[in-house]
Amino acid sequence: MAVLSAAQLQAKNLLDSIGLDEITNMDIKLFASGLGAVVIEEDMGKCEGRFTPGAKTSIIKINSSIKSMARKRFVIAHEIGHLIMHKGQKLPDDNFYNFNLIEGIEEFLKFGPQEVEANEFAGELLIPTHLFEMEARGKKFGPQLIKDLATRFQTSLTAVVHKYVKSEISPVCIMQVTNGKLRYWKKTSTMKVWLEPGITKLPPPSDSVAMEYVRNRYGYIYFLEEKAQKIKRTTWFGLIGDQQDTDFFEYCIPTKQHNSVLSVVWEE
Repeated sequence: MAVLSAAQLQAKNLLDSIGLDEITNMDIKLFASGLGAVVIEEDMGKCEGRFTPGAKTSIIKINSSIKSMARKRFVIAHEIGHLIMHKGQKLPDDNFYNFNLIEGIEEFLKFGPQEVEANEFAGELLIPTHLFEMEARGKKFGPQLIKDLATRFQTSLTAVVHKYVKSEISPVCIMQVTNGKLRYWKKTSTMKVWLEPGITKLPPPSDSVAMEYVRNRYGYIYFLEEKAQKIKRTTWFGLIGDQQDTDFFEYCIPTKQHNSVLSVVWEE
């Protein structure tokens, strides 16, 4: 099993302490209430979530404009992470960028370690690693597996992709593109690819599927079996040593509301 971070261990310990393997089929608002927090939905503008500690009862607010139940569950789980780990600490309002953080110095300094920790906590609370690995290992990677896992754990495609990368189940690389620029990338240790330094400040490659979505203003382009598009290794990566320009696949998850697309690249 993948090694858990300190934040993930706190989520695991919380579930263990109340005798639960998972909370997939539980009302997460009710779960938060059992921890001493009331969940309120209201119009919050661009803010998606906020945690306000209290002496007896804490408040978790989530934006009523969030339509996806999977998204709501993750936002609430993120705020529960603050409740468990960060009482008494000054916290920023949680927005789209906070919820899409991957470990990285730039984002770490911008939002503080609490946001990364809350994301890791939420990911483990909603998708326990030991259960996820049992469901995912030995199965062919692709859009259908991501969809099946999202349905199994009642969470978003994006959350499942991040969990898959962190679990190191098979070689994959992810790239987050927002407002036409690559914001960050992360790969499993077994993904033997090389990316140009400074790529995170540039638009995605002109022949990438991610760029197709940028040109289409982040609206859906591919459906069903077409979601995994064949590309070349050199679309995203440089060649190392005697590597050949072999076929790879790219699968994109767009979020039109935030001018964003998460690109997943792998080799079969």
